[in-house]
Formats: sequence, structure tokens, C-alpha cells
Amino acid sequence: MTLRHMRIFIQVYGTQNITKAADILHMTQPAVTRAIKEIEQYYGVTLFDRINRRLSVTESGKQFYGQALHIIDAFDTMEKSMRNWDHLGILRIGASVTIGNFLLPNLVGQFQKDNPQVKIQSTISNGTLLQAALMDNGLDLALIEGNLDEPDLIGEIYTYDHLVLLLPPAHPLLAKGKIYFNDLMPYDFLLREKGSSSRIFLDTILSVHGMALHPLWESVSTQALVKAVHSGIGISILPEPLVHDNIASGFVATRSIEGESFQRPHYIAWHKNKFLTKTAKNFILLCKSFVNE
Repeated sequence: MTLRHMRIFIQVYGTQNITKAADILHMTQPAVTRAIKEIEQYYGVTLFDRINRRLSVTESGKQFYGQALHIIDAFDTMEKSMRNWDHLGILRIGASVTIGNFLLPNLVGQFQKDNPQVKIQSTISNGTLLQAALMDNGLDLALIEGNLDEPDLIGEIYTYDHLVLLLPPAHPLLAKGKIYFNDLMPYDFLLREKGSSSRIFLDTILSVHGMALHPLWESVSTQALVKAVHSGIGISILPEPLVHDNIASGFVATRSIEGESFQRPHYIAWHKNKFLTKTAKNFILLCKSFVNE
């Protein structure tokens, strides 16, 4: 059993496809298949069920993945340490959209001022993709809005923000004394795409209230949604930091919804088997102190 076997298994586990894993690893498909079979024969287990030419990971496969990821990460960490990579290397940070727009640039700027020899490799994406990258060791840390879905991730809250209801100027709801969830249901919703942190958070809140939305528009662009609200196409619920200026200028209007603050936590997250280097720990400490200054 070698590290090479484990790296191959991790790619197959992540893609659930021998061909895709072979392409990523620049190997032939038979070589990848042989490596998986060698692991199974070595331990006397079945890592994947093969049904109708599709792979389905077994419980043994899930257990082996957690251990293999830990071993590979520990080995990579040792390599970095031996080469002084913790001080002369790359820290891979992911951030969801709101954080990537408003907090990450200042965080990275301050961190690199304090650690000029460390490069920060940043990825801005939606929460679902960031969590998947943490699970596959594609990121060291991720700053994510809302709750974490993956049980193998550890997250520490370092700040909060909230979502706000957006209405076109002169919308009928602005004339109401109080607005409740039921008041929103007759109107078309314009929302962020599924998988985004704000959409996941909103869907969770609505499910608590026994509601589900079927938006007229879904978009990865917050500003496209804001402009559509302004044009009277529908209403939206979006992160306040991303729309603060639009509200302040009167481009769109907002009102609170009774019984719901839409407050959501921001987590800094990592895989539970991830060995945190001193550099990573320092970045976590910076996040916690930076937002409280």
C-alpha cells in the first residue's frame, strides 16, 4: 500500500468515475482500476459497488477515504514543513460571494502585510462548491456564510450578517404597517442560484415556516437581481452588505419581516482531518480579531 494508491482512491472517490479520475491524474483507465482493486485485495474489502457501470461508494470506502485523506494531508504537511513551506508557501483560502466582495480583500491584504513571504491563493464561489473543495482537500480554509452541511467539516463563527427584503420603489407592500411571510407569497421572487450560501440559508428559514419558493428568476449575479427588482419584475431577499448602497440611494426599497431577523453566521471552516499549520492558525486568529476591531 502506497501514497500513490491513496491519491488515486481520493480522486476516484471525489469524481465517482474511473475515467474522470484517470484524466485528472494523467493515467490510463486500466491503471486506475488496477490501483483500486489492489487496495481492495490488500485490505479484503470492497470500496465501491459497481452497478450498471456506475460506482457507488461503500461504507468501507467512506471509512478508508477519511483515513486516506488524513494520511495524505499529514504527508503533504510534512513535506511543507521540511521545506519551510509554512513560511514560504501558499495558503489556499475560499470565500463565498458576500465575504469575497466585502471582507476577504482586507483580510488578505492585512495577512500578507504581516506575512509577506506567504502567498494567499483565493477562490470565490458558492457555499456548496467551497464545502466540496474542503472535503477534497482543494482548499485549506474557507469563509462561508450560513450553515455548514458537511458533517466532516469544522466551523468556527467569527461574525454575522443578515439578509434583507428588497422591493421596487412604490411597491404596495411598502404601504403596509407590518409585513409577514404570507404577505410575500403573491409576488414573484428573484433569487440567487441554488447552492449559493444565501439561497441555502433562505430555503432553510422558509422550510421552518412551512414554505417553499419557486422563483421566477435565479441568478449568480446579485446586481442583475437588484436591477430586476428596481424594474418591478419581482421581489428578492439578498445579503444586506451586497445591496446596502442600492437601498441607501433609493434604487430599491426594503422593509423588515415580522418574526424573522434573517441573521446568519459567517464560519471559517476546514476539514476535521486537516492538519492546521501555524500559518493557517494565524489566518483563523486574524479573522476573529479583524471583524471585532
